Amino acid sequence: MSVLSTLRHPIIAAPMAGGPSTPALVAAVSAAGGLGFLAAGMIDTGRLVADVAEVGARTDRPFGVNLFLPDPGGVDEAAIQAYAERLGPQAARRGVSLGEPVGGDDAYPEKMAALLADPVPVVSFVFGLPDRAAVTALRERGTEVWATVTRPDAATAAADLGVDAVVVQGTEAGGHRGGLPDDDDYGLLPLLRLTAARCDRPLVAAGGLVDGPSVAAVLAAGAAAAQLGTAFLRCPEAGSSPMHRAAVASATPTALTRSYTGKRARGVANDFLRQHDAVAPRGYPQVLHLTRPLLAAARRDGDASVANLWAGQAHPLARDLPAAQVVAEVSAGARAALATVVERSSRWG
Repeated sequence: MSVLSTLRHPIIAAPMAGGPSTPALVAAVSAAGGLGFLAAGMIDTGRLVADVAEVGARTDRPFGVNLFLPDPGGVDEAAIQAYAERLGPQAARRGVSLGEPVGGDDAYPEKMAALLADPVPVVSFVFGLPDRAAVTALRERGTEVWATVTRPDAATAAADLGVDAVVVQGTEAGGHRGGLPDDDDYGLLPLLRLTAARCDRPLVAAGGLVDGPSVAAVLAAGAAAAQLGTAFLRCPEAGSSPMHRAAVASATPTALTRSYTGKRARGVANDFLRQHDAVAPRGYPQVLHLTRPLLAAARRDGDASVANLWAGQAHPLARDLPAAQVVAEVSAGARAALATVVERSSRWG
């Protein structure tokens, strides 16, 4: 029996790296009948192991872990150095030095080894597709494998690898683009329909989904479940900072940018994004390491004009509610919206 078929509500809490996806949030969503996801990106393996143990202690319901795949591409070192020179004075005004723009694999081998040693119900991947050996090894240990795609042909490739489900991420989504390359700009509904036409795996829709009617729309369009991230950013269980919560509650538009990490990600637009987006180079995790001290100083100072404030396009619809209530109310709203459509359709003939 698949994990998706065991859920009481078709609601999945998206993995949100950098702090928001706490064990408390993950456990609350799963215990409420949805599926919570831990974000393994940008933390060390020891922290991941501890987080998995804490979720298991909080709930006996299924949950997932999301892994960042290493980026196989090269980077333009000269462009990254030029970006460092551009940001240097801004960092100096904060009293910090920029970080070293080094590469890295986010400890991917070590994290995979930990998840093979102590299996969890679901492991999902972003920043490309896992190799066949990883899919096989996880599935042999009883772990479902989900791949994240941002274009239709990637969904076909994921199915050919033997994954159990495909997360279809539209450009409306907050945070990093989950596929490779990162410049696909398919809206969620076209991407979902194009993917459904060529992929026989269950589809999980992600991107700009915050309330019941939006979830109803993707369920009607072929998704088995909806993955929501921004909807949970204001929950008390989330690790979002007060500054981040205020930005999500605002009506400020979002934009996609490489200015923070070298990989395109959607966040609430601010001065830093507007000043640097046009010249920010491609290069993850090099740019992430470069900007990390500056962004940490901005968060320390509560400066929303500089800090990255990841959020999806529909972020003003997110509410300050306990996670279990978000799951229940969004699910009920989806049922009500679908019932309304059925009632309307009875008059079409």
